[in-house]
Amino acid sequence: MNPLGLLPLQSSASVAPGIPRSCRSYARELVRLEWRVGDPGDPAVLAEEFLTEHGALRGDPICGASVLISAAASAVMIGGPKGAPTPAPAVPDMALVVYEHAGMQNPDHERGEWVLGPWRPSWTPSQHEAAVRRVHEAITRGDVYQVNVVGHASAEYEGDPMRALHRLTRLAGAKHAGVLGGDGWAVACASPETLLEVRGGRAITRPIKGTAPATPEGRIALLSSPKERAEHVMIVDLMRNDLAHVAVTGSVRVPQLFAVRKWSDLWQAESEVAAVLRSGVGFADLLRAVCPGGSVTGAPKLAALAEIERLEPVGRGPAMGAFGWIGPDHLNLGLTIRTAAVDEHRVHLWAGGGIVIDSDPAAEVSEAAAKAAPVKRALAGWR
Repeated sequence: MNPLGLLPLQSSASVAPGIPRSCRSYARELVRLEWRVGDPGDPAVLAEEFLTEHGALRGDPICGASVLISAAASAVMIGGPKGAPTPAPAVPDMALVVYEHAGMQNPDHERGEWVLGPWRPSWTPSQHEAAVRRVHEAITRGDVYQVNVVGHASAEYEGDPMRALHRLTRLAGAKHAGVLGGDGWAVACASPETLLEVRGGRAITRPIKGTAPATPEGRIALLSSPKERAEHVMIVDLMRNDLAHVAVTGSVRVPQLFAVRKWSDLWQAESEVAAVLRSGVGFADLLRAVCPGGSVTGAPKLAALAEIERLEPVGRGPAMGAFGWIGPDHLNLGLTIRTAAVDEHRVHLWAGGGIVIDSDPAAEVSEAAAKAAPVKRALAGWR
C-alpha cells in the first residue's frame, strides 16, 4: 500500500472546500491548525481564536480558511457524547487551513489511478436493523423523538487516491464539494446539504431529511409520505431552535418547507431556515448553535447523541460534521454527508438515516445503501 503521507495535499488550494473561484489560482497555504479529541481546549474557542489570530476574518492579504469539523468535535463543542472511536484516527477532528493571496500557483494535477479493494461494513444488515428497533424502544420510552443512525464501511486501496476523490466531488447535486488533506489523510465531500451560511448578518441552514429514488414515482412517493414529512418537520423545528440561540428574537423564519431536490440518483427533501444574527455573535457561538447538525443527530439533540453513542459501534470520523469556507464577508459550511476519508491504507465512508417510530428497519438499511452507492461508484471510477 502506498503511503498517503507522501502526497503534498496541504498545498492543494484549488480543490479546498468552498474556496472562491477568484482565489483558486492565487491561494497558498499560510498556516493550519489540526485538533483531535483528547487534545486540550474547546474546539469552538480554539477555532475562533486561531482564525482571528491569522486574519481569516479580515480579508486581504488573507484569502480565507478551509474548515473541517468532525462529528465528535461537534459533540464536544456542546458538551454531548462524542460517540465511538473514529475508524480513521489519522484524520483530525478539526482542521483549519488559512490561505494567503500569492502569485499564480501551479494547477493541481489529479495524479495517478488507484485500485480499490472490497468494501467491508462495520456492521451487518441485521445489526443495523436491530439498531433501528432499539431507537423504536427509546422513542416509546419518551427518551427521543428521532435518532439518526449511521453505518460505516471501509476498503483497502493501492495507488494514488486523488483522482478518485476528485471524481466524488463532481457528483451531481454536490453543492458543498471539495478535498482537504494533510499528512497521511484526506477528506472528499460531495454534500448537498448546507449546515450554515452567513452573509450580511443573516444566517441560513438548509436541512435535508427524506429520501426516495430519483424517478417520477419516487418523487410522488416522497411528497405524499406522512412518515417522511413528519421526520423532516421534526428536524426543521430543531434547526429553528438552534438558530434561535444566536438570532435576533422573532427573526427565525422558514422561507421554504419540504422542497424536493435531486442529488445523484436520489430525491431528497430540503427546507430553508433563516434568521437575523444578534450583534456580537462570534464564530464559536455559531458553531455551538448548529453543530452537530440536527439532520444527522435527531431530536432532542443531546438525547439523540446519547443513543447514537450506545448504538453505533464505529465512530463517524469526519462524516456528519462540517466542511467548508470562512472568509472576511461570508461563511459557508456544508454538512459532511456523502463524504469519504482516506488514510494511508484504507478509504472510509458513512451513510444512514433518521429513525422515527414508524420507520421500517429493512427499508432503513436499503436507504443507507442507496445513499452510499453513488459514493462507492465514484470512488471506483464507474457510474
